[in-house]
Amino acid sequence: MHVEVVGRGPPLVLLHGWAMHGGVFAPLVARLRDVHTLHLVDLPGHGLSHDSAVPLALEPCVEAILAQVPVAPWCGWSLGGMFTLHAASTRPHCVPRLALLCANASFVRHDDEPGEAAHLGVSADIFRDFAQGLREDYRGTLDRFVALEAFGSDHQGDELRTLRRDLFARGEPTALALADGLQLLRSVDLRPALPGLRVPSLWLAGRRDRLVPARAMRLAAEHTPAARFEVIEHAGHAPFLTHADAVAARLLDFLAA
Repeated sequence: MHVEVVGRGPPLVLLHGWAMHGGVFAPLVARLRDVHTLHLVDLPGHGLSHDSAVPLALEPCVEAILAQVPVAPWCGWSLGGMFTLHAASTRPHCVPRLALLCANASFVRHDDEPGEAAHLGVSADIFRDFAQGLREDYRGTLDRFVALEAFGSDHQGDELRTLRRDLFARGEPTALALADGLQLLRSVDLRPALPGLRVPSLWLAGRRDRLVPARAMRLAAEHTPAARFEVIEHAGHAPFLTHADAVAARLLDFLAA
C-alpha cells in the first residue's frame, strides 16, 4: 500500500473515502504539515495503491497500514472512518486517538430496530444502486456519487469541481475495490464497538451532509466514552475542501487536548 509522508512534528494518519485517494486532503495538509507529520494512505485499489494485493476489508487493511505507520492518532473521512474506528477499537495501543470526519459506525439505516439512531443514515438500496451502476456506467456512477458528496454545502459548486478534478488524479480506482468499498458501506456495523472504545475520539460532522447526517454522528458519539462531537456549519460531506481552516482548527484542538 502507498503511504505518503509529509510534514514535521507528531504523526497523524489520514484515510480517504470511497473512490478517492490521499491527495484529496491537500487543503488540510497545507494547514497541518508544519505541526504534524502526516501519513496519507491510499487504500487498496485506490490512487497509487492501484495494484496492492491487500483486500479492501477492515482487518487486512488495518493490519497492512499499521505495518507502515508509527503509533499515531488516525483521522478517517467517510469510508476511511470505518478503518479508523476498527483500528482504534481493536488496537488502542497503536491508535491512541481517533477522529471521524463525516463518518459513522454504520452508514445505513436500520429501520427494523428501535430508537432514533436506527433511522438515521441512507438506505442500503442506494449503495446497491451504485454497485449496479458501476457495472453499467462506471464513470457516470462515480460522478453521481461525487455529486451526492458535494450536495448541501454552501460551496457546493466549488466542492464538486474539486472532487471531480481529484477523482482520477492518481489514476482510476479498480472496479473490484469500488465494489468492495460499497459493500463495506452497505454492510459494516461497528456500533457494538462504541461503548467499549478506550481511546478519546472526535466526531466531526458537516451540518449539511446528506450521506452521514450530523444527528447520526451526534447520537453515536453519545454512546462512546471520551467522545467529542462537533459540527462544521454550512459544510457538506467533504468539509476539509470547503472549510479547511475550521476542520484543521478542530483537529488541532482535539489532538492537543
